Amino acid sequence: LADAEAVCSPEYWVEHARSAVRFADGVRALAEYGVSTYLELGPDGTLSAMGRECLDEGHAVFVPALRREGDETRALVTALATCYTRGVHVDWATVLGGTRTASVDLPTYAFQREHYWLVGERQGVGDVASAGLVGVGHPLLGAVTEVPGSGEVLFASRLSLGSHAWLGDHVAAGAVLLPGAAFVELVVRAGDEVGCGG
Repeated sequence: LADAEAVCSPEYWVEHARSAVRFADGVRALAEYGVSTYLELGPDGTLSAMGRECLDEGHAVFVPALRREGDETRALVTALATCYTRGVHVDWATVLGGTRTASVDLPTYAFQREHYWLVGERQGVGDVASAGLVGVGHPLLGAVTEVPGSGEVLFASRLSLGSHAWLGDHVAAGAVLLPGAAFVELVVRAGDEVGCGG
């Protein structure tokens, strides 16, 4: 680890330019210290992309402060906001100084338990005929339509634990998986619909 005094000395940067950078080792060392949010201060997000490949864990976030193309102010504020939502302290008064902004308290109640989702009538399993598609009459394959002017055919379906309870028997590491046999059944049925038996 380099202390602040070393980083400010010319000798440090001469040695840094001459020696191996050891970027991956540096990122892993920070991870061992418990760092999970990385802010890249540079002209692009190249190191952020490389940093993701250095760690096996999925919870680390790499945030570039600038992007090669795009508005610099927006990119910087977005980067700071991303860090803030991950628990990093940001001095917003300094960041937004002179912009005549004011903090607004969020409501302390739980939004009076109101749901803001559209509620529609529940139709049959996989039934998308209301969207202009033609039903197939298959328990896994919902509907079919021809893509205009291409000669291609598009199949659509909706699978969920609510409509296909047996999916609950196929859970791995907490995720519900569609078994391979169901994929084969979907392909075979789609082939039958277009006259392709093989």
